[in-house]
Amino acid sequence: MNPTSLAAAMSGAQIASTQMALAAKMVRMNADAAASVAKLIDSAQQNMQQLANATAGVGQNVDRSV
Repeated sequence: MNPTSLAAAMSGAQIASTQMALAAKMVRMNADAAASVAKLIDSAQQNMQQLANATAGVGQNVDRSV
């Protein structure tokens, strides 16, 4: 094997390793973003349930004459 092809193979392996590391980081970032969205939706559902449990007359006796 000549030195040029050996150098090209080593360079290709290094590039592939870098691409794999970047791909893994992107997958982790995507998973973190999905988890954040799931937490946001869960919080919104909990807030809606708290509002749904409020009594029917809340907010009806507001003084609007001012």
